[in-house]
Amino acid sequence: MRSSTLFRRINRHPVPSRAVHQLAKPAREICVPPVDSIVEFGAYLQGKKVSVTGIAEALEHVREHNNTTESAKAFVWVGLHEPEAPEVEWLSEVFGLHPLAVEDAVKAHQRPKVERYGDSLFMVLKTVAYIDHDELTANSEIIATGEIMVFLGVDFVVTVRHGEHCPLTVVRERLEDKPKLMNRGPAGVLHAISDHVVDQYLQVADLMQLELEEVEATVFADVSSRDINRIYQLKREMLEMKRAVTPLQAPLSALPQRRVIPSEMREYFRDVGDHLSRVCEQVESSNELCSSILQAALARSNALANEDMRKISSWVAILAVPTMIAGIYGMNFDFMPETKQVWGYPAVLALMVTACVLLHRGFRRNGWL
Repeated sequence: MRSSTLFRRINRHPVPSRAVHQLAKPAREICVPPVDSIVEFGAYLQGKKVSVTGIAEALEHVREHNNTTESAKAFVWVGLHEPEAPEVEWLSEVFGLHPLAVEDAVKAHQRPKVERYGDSLFMVLKTVAYIDHDELTANSEIIATGEIMVFLGVDFVVTVRHGEHCPLTVVRERLEDKPKLMNRGPAGVLHAISDHVVDQYLQVADLMQLELEEVEATVFADVSSRDINRIYQLKREMLEMKRAVTPLQAPLSALPQRRVIPSEMREYFRDVGDHLSRVCEQVESSNELCSSILQAALARSNALANEDMRKISSWVAILAVPTMIAGIYGMNFDFMPETKQVWGYPAVLALMVTACVLLHRGFRRNGWL
């Protein structure tokens, strides 16, 4: 159902309808629609970027080179940022992307996964970023999330990024500075992207650990510095990071067994999987620690409330004695004990003071005051 609907949208687009047929023609006849979502694209032969005028021309040039050169790993890398549906659909005709994967790339908000469609691979990575703040409050946003979708083929890599953080420019520049790394082909680019994303996980997890240590120190401090809302906000952010990191563990562990991953690159993906396992363990332990801190803070607040109630009850009991005696002698009866004696008034006051002192000492001995 979704595939047929998507293909109807593709056929209505004026430019893509000619792109596949023109792929075998000279590159100057291919008209790439000018879109703002294309961050950068390039063709890489023997690890070095070559000058091209368009995406379709770059793909044609790369395929001619791979057909004429033995063991060639030339490829095209196209980077997009929050593209519209027609833009991705145009690329789907040029590179032969599966319509279901194209639809996921446009809609975003996907679960981390790795899917195979024919000879291509579609991978979804959740990105996380730590938002710096002067003071953590109940409304502070600590972790921002986004997504990176990667279409991986024999001779192309198409990356679609959603969110303002975790740009791939630094990854592209690092690979271009080292042609040996770029010459690994599309699988090398996928490894560099996944390694970059997992490194971001590690940084955010370490920063969240520092936040937890700071909050933990305030739990048993003064009442004014213990904010349950702040701890709950931190707990919610930890769950957000857990949802971003944990689902990727199984697909990334199975990625080295995929046939589209060359045998020489499988060890590198296993290394990324090991780093991700460490992140998942750290996030899980931090999440449990956050739950313990929240429970400790609630228990501590209840204990302090009980202490306050004991103090209030103690003072009420102390003041109840003089109140009771004064109430009795205020009933204005004619025959009251010691009312006709000169020393009666001082004796009653002394009795009140003595009773209050004895009660105060008793409550302090029991830890109520």
